[in-house]
Amino acid sequence: MHGETILLMTFVLALVAAFAGGLVARAFRLPPIVGYLFGGLVVSPFTPGFIGDSDAMSQLSEVGVMFMMFGTGLHFSLKDLSEVKGIAIPGAVLQILLGTAAGFGLSQAFGWPPEAGVMLGLSVSIASTVVLIRNLTDAGLYQSQGGRVATGWLIVEDLATIVILVVLPLVFGPGEISGPELALSLAEALLKTVGFVAIMLVLGSRFLPWLLNRIARFCPRELFQLAVVVIALGTATAASVFFEVSVALGAFLAGVVVSGSKLSHRVAAEAIPFQDLFSIIFFASVGMMVNPATLARHVPELLALVALIMAGKWLINMVLGMFLSAGLKTTLTVAAGLSQIGEFSFIIGQTGMGLGVLTQEQYTIILGAAVISIALNSFVFKSVAPLEALMHSRAAIRKLYDRHVRSIEPPADDRLRDHVVVVGYGHAGRCVTEVLQRLGVPCLVIERDLPTAEEAEANGLDVLVGDAANSEILGHAHLEAARVVVIAIRQSSSAEKIAHDAHAQSPAVRVVARADTDDAVEALVAVGADDIVRPELEGGIELMSHTLLDLGYRPKQIHAYANDLRASGYEALADDARAKRRLALENMLASMNELDLSWVTVGENSAAAHRTLADLDLRVSTGVNAVSLRRDGNLVLFLNAETLLLPGDQVGLMGTDDQLDAARGLFDGAA
Repeated sequence: MHGETILLMTFVLALVAAFAGGLVARAFRLPPIVGYLFGGLVVSPFTPGFIGDSDAMSQLSEVGVMFMMFGTGLHFSLKDLSEVKGIAIPGAVLQILLGTAAGFGLSQAFGWPPEAGVMLGLSVSIASTVVLIRNLTDAGLYQSQGGRVATGWLIVEDLATIVILVVLPLVFGPGEISGPELALSLAEALLKTVGFVAIMLVLGSRFLPWLLNRIARFCPRELFQLAVVVIALGTATAASVFFEVSVALGAFLAGVVVSGSKLSHRVAAEAIPFQDLFSIIFFASVGMMVNPATLARHVPELLALVALIMAGKWLINMVLGMFLSAGLKTTLTVAAGLSQIGEFSFIIGQTGMGLGVLTQEQYTIILGAAVISIALNSFVFKSVAPLEALMHSRAAIRKLYDRHVRSIEPPADDRLRDHVVVVGYGHAGRCVTEVLQRLGVPCLVIERDLPTAEEAEANGLDVLVGDAANSEILGHAHLEAARVVVIAIRQSSSAEKIAHDAHAQSPAVRVVARADTDDAVEALVAVGADDIVRPELEGGIELMSHTLLDLGYRPKQIHAYANDLRASGYEALADDARAKRRLALENMLASMNELDLSWVTVGENSAAAHRTLADLDLRVSTGVNAVSLRRDGNLVLFLNAETLLLPGDQVGLMGTDDQLDAARGLFDGAA
């Protein structure tokens, strides 16, 4: 292999291997990250076959770090963090300290030097934000109170890691350094960091959003995409070159600054493909550094480290959750989410190797433990619900965890009669409940997020707190006495299960659900949902309705047409369903014939023959509107002023009886 092509081949084959590994991982219900890591292992120098350039891939992986931190900054919210700061900030700090101490103790049992022990402890104490968010989303817990606390916890850990990456080269750098010199170096490094942060928050927060707005307004889309890449990578590089801080901090602050722009959602959408691609390269490059032979020689150490990461950190977080009064479910969610290590642990390990503190073998053990913890973390999440049910049944345990957590009392049974059950109190759920309250219809909200449930209760609604898809909570909703169940959540799999369970408990209750994809519509129909709403297609129907209103059609006619589309299960809106749309139009016109539309025939010698609608000016002369035309068996809709009327044409006229009588004279009378 020629030297000039080795990087290209490594890059391409690593992506191919990562793609194949990701498919295999998903087939075994493992996170794709595991597949990416094993894909890197396939092209590494430690396995047979192609030998990739791990050093070059390691440099490319820095781009992955930049994009991952840029994405973290884009989603960083001081508001979200402030809502959970009482648990997330002390919890994250204490967990880093306890995790580092536990890792250091284990390293001493391994016989590692103290410096390597510190690196191991730091690597163990930091969990993966990427893995956490992905598993929270898969488990349907991302928007729950536990999900928000866990995310805020990880944000604090990410910020702490940035500080750690600044300090490590000063503490473990080459050469001996005295106490005063160390203090001076730390002060200098922190001063540069604070200066860079200040510049970004004061100047960058004004300049970068302004720049993005100008580019979005006056430049083509590809320049906007390029601007996003330049901001992410350029800021990170400038931070490293001019302020000697980590590229991770630079990219993170770039994301934070851009998140304040009105275009932040578009920036996030444009950055996602780059973030996903280069994060895959990052994980593949990490996999290229794992030596299976080394892991085979250190199986006891590997297993002990995995046990510390998964069981040890789980126990640490359960104890912290108890002392911080986080609540049982929140604590279990946090403990499950943080019982793994990932990208920042890799970065800390790489820093340790660069400083000569960790050996290749020690770093390989950390990598191997990280891969195993990531692979098993999704299964830890599956234990949250049964563990919560088991621990909640023990009054002493429940009291320890929920002693300061406000609970919402379920409504009395006699209140739940002829009511509507609304699952999910998001935007859609709020709209439904507001109308029901105005109409005086009894309403019960089921919401798994406690703060959101408290908001519903404050608005005068009966509330049950819990996940309707993963618990027995539907059994307390008295579905046998309910009139309708409205499933207003976005998660398709959860909505499908709720619809199935609702009909299983009460076959007579009607189920109305939302669906965001064709597959979700089919799945909900299969489990017996009575009415299904697709927000995107409802928007299309609304656009169509307003258009027809502007063209002079009556609301009653438009409503009939829209109902035909909905009755078809949205099939009439598909790209290959023109025949069904045509039928719906014909039905609309048939109803118009019965209600408001009168068909008149253009006579051979009438005043309308061989004249355009502009010439006749029907609206001014008679008050009617010409809305459709039948000619030679064909139906023409949406007539314009230049439409020429010919003898034998049938024209659809809309108007009052008097107006229609006046118009008939133009079509039937003698010229």
